[in-house]
Amino acid sequence: MAPHINPAIPANIRATRLAMALLWLAGTGIGIALAEDVPIPEPRPSLWTVPQTFREAASPDFNSADITSAPTECDQRLGAIGVFEPMPRLIGPDSCGGEDMVRLDAVTLPGGAYIELKTAPVLRCPFAESLAAWLRDVAASRADKLGSPLHAVETYDDFECRGRNRVAGAKLSEHGKGNAVDLRSFVLADGRILTLTDMNVAKDFRDELRDSACNRFTTVLGPGSDSSHESHIHLDLVARRGGYRICQWDVRTPPTTEVAAQVPLPPPRPTINPSAAARKM
Repeated sequence: MAPHINPAIPANIRATRLAMALLWLAGTGIGIALAEDVPIPEPRPSLWTVPQTFREAASPDFNSADITSAPTECDQRLGAIGVFEPMPRLIGPDSCGGEDMVRLDAVTLPGGAYIELKTAPVLRCPFAESLAAWLRDVAASRADKLGSPLHAVETYDDFECRGRNRVAGAKLSEHGKGNAVDLRSFVLADGRILTLTDMNVAKDFRDELRDSACNRFTTVLGPGSDSSHESHIHLDLVARRGGYRICQWDVRTPPTTEVAAQVPLPPPRPTINPSAAARKM
């Protein structure tokens, strides 16, 4: 079988193909150059400014000589009424974090029983001490009136570097300093769950909790304060000028049902045929 030989390509066709190839390469090069000239959009700024140095992150009050494994006076007091785990100094942007931080796992009752905190909040020790004392001395005794001991407390939020109400650019929340906690519900030993914002939970129980919390903490926010606190109770110990306090927790009750709405309407009268009525007369 005779070998297959490709026919020769005329010179003019070769020149045309070469010119087209050069044009394609030139266009590609221009496209690449144009793509390189288009600026890449800048990344969105984060909610918090990232510290560039350790000193910037640690804040001006940081002193390495203060670092010690010895328990603080607050740790010793908290150890008498709670179960906790000491945390290292927490450092974050914009003064977030702090020293003498602890994870409060449980509160110790006088008889030796425990009130578990779920999830265990990370807090500054002075605030953890105030929270533990309130749960031990006030909340536990109020729960006893309902016929069952307080077994656990369900938390909603604790330490988190963020602005108030999670608004970007807002003032640093007390949560960012470990100086606040959000509580959702109390769990009794018999299994009952008492959601603090539930209108069906005994009103006098919630009234007593609100009044005692407002006496102990400088900020108490719940239903009626704003839309961010309709499902939980916020507590903190922020220091304000002149000792000013905020207590905004409406203890609501279920709406009353109108008695008139419960009275059945009389059945409609039967329709009277006018012509039949006339024949009877």
